[in-house]
Amino acid sequence: MTHPTDFNDRMLSLGLARVSEAAAMASAELIGRGDEKAADQAAVNAMRDQLNRLDIRGVVVIGEGERDEAPMLYIGEEVGNGDGPEVDIALDPLEGTTLTAKDMPNALTVIAMGPRGSMLHAPDVYMDKLAIGPGLRPGVVTLDMSPAERVSALASAKGCSTKDITVCILERPRHEEMIAELRTTGCAIRLITDGDVAGVMHCAEPATGIDMYMGSGGAPEGVLAAAALKCMGGQIYGKLLFRNDDEKARAKNAGITNLNRVYTRDDMVTKDVIFAATGVTDGSILPGIKREPEYLEAATILMRSKTGSVRRMTYRNPR
Repeated sequence: MTHPTDFNDRMLSLGLARVSEAAAMASAELIGRGDEKAADQAAVNAMRDQLNRLDIRGVVVIGEGERDEAPMLYIGEEVGNGDGPEVDIALDPLEGTTLTAKDMPNALTVIAMGPRGSMLHAPDVYMDKLAIGPGLRPGVVTLDMSPAERVSALASAKGCSTKDITVCILERPRHEEMIAELRTTGCAIRLITDGDVAGVMHCAEPATGIDMYMGSGGAPEGVLAAAALKCMGGQIYGKLLFRNDDEKARAKNAGITNLNRVYTRDDMVTKDVIFAATGVTDGSILPGIKREPEYLEAATILMRSKTGSVRRMTYRNPR
């Protein structure tokens, strides 16, 4: 049997939005219910069901663990109906399970798709990340700079004071020294409890007021964030962080040979991609699921890097 081989991002994009919407709507009834696992499972089941309806031969390259470790959308899982182009899938069925369970802001369902071989197979380790928005020369900030130097360099490039710069950081004990150094520059810091894909996206969304994201978080989320910025514009740098030999072995098993490499956005996502995210709880990028007696309403952002298009959609589904 002959399969279509072209990655037709325009035709596939609306289908990807449906995948994201279905996952968000499935988790809606569990917002604020205190059960992270149930919310995540509901999103996973809905996302898998919708993915398997698409005309693709997909493989999950960024997912929820290896086959033996995750009963969910695991790395290496084949998705799609088997009739279509070969594609890579990066996903987080519910980015912010804790945010959802506690009804806190910025929980999203997130998924990206690109041609086969286009996305870094990032192991489940930490990644040191640094991101800024569009319109700036490459390398205006780097991972080699100290946190304070990054703020100064960005302020200079934007022609403003360091006091006009706002940095987004995950609120974790490991970032306390970084935060203390940033305070010396006079910049503002927005601390988030979870959801660093959304945190990176904030840099490219002017309405959020965020200029830069920095700090360590999951490497798989770094690839998802790179896919978003490839569509929105902006820069992201990432370097894998290893706590032990087991994590280094995990990286080597994923095909990574240079453990000290600094990855750019286009190193993590090498070809054009589609990216979709749907709001689960209200946030600074998207409103959350609106629950009414007669219907559920979801808001989705759908982006294509090939054209730079950013589409915002509202979907209402009878209950």
